[in-house]
Amino acid sequence: MTGRSGAGNIPSGYAHDEQGAQSAAANYAVALVSADILKPDRRAEIVRRLFVADKADELAARLDKAYDKKFLDTLGLDAKGNAPSGLTYVSRTAPVGTKITQYTDDSASVEVWCTGVFGMAGVSSTNPVTNDWFTMTLKLRWSGEDWKVESFSQKDGPAPVNADRTASDAEEIAKAVEQYGGFTYAR
Repeated sequence: MTGRSGAGNIPSGYAHDEQGAQSAAANYAVALVSADILKPDRRAEIVRRLFVADKADELAARLDKAYDKKFLDTLGLDAKGNAPSGLTYVSRTAPVGTKITQYTDDSASVEVWCTGVFGMAGVSSTNPVTNDWFTMTLKLRWSGEDWKVESFSQKDGPAPVNADRTASDAEEIAKAVEQYGGFTYAR
C-alpha cells in the first residue's frame, strides 16, 4: 500500500498481487458499510474512489436506490443521512478475515468476513446499536495502477454464538464512536 487520501482516508495504492487484492477488499468493505455511505455527498465521493470508472455510474445508482429517503427514514436519519440532534448513528465494520476465490493478473474475487455494529445511539433511540456478522464478496479489477471494485454483494454470517455480556448504554456507545477511529487493513 503506497498512500492514503480522499474519502474518509480510504487507502489506495495496493500491491498488484493476491495480498494487495485482499487488503483492498477489506478496506473497501469497511467503506461500503460505513455511516458515510448513507450520506449522499460522501457516497458520491466513496463511489469515485472505490469503483472502476465504467461501473461507477451503475453502482452509484444502485446505492442511491438502496439508500433512498424511505430507507433513511427507517433508520431515523434525514435525507442527508444525518441523525437527529442528541443521537448518533453508528455503522462500523471490522473485517475478521479475507479469502481469494478467484485471481488473475487483472481481476480478483475476494470474500471478506466481517463483524460490525449499527444503529442509533441515544437515550430516545428506537433503533439501538446492535452487532452483525456478514460476508461481503467484492469483484475487483486492476485499473489505473490500483485495485478497484467492479461489483459487490453481501450475505449473512457466519455468526458465532453471542457472549453473555451486559450491553453498554447509548451514551457509552456514542462516546466510543467519537473517541475511537477506524483501522485500515493490510496483508
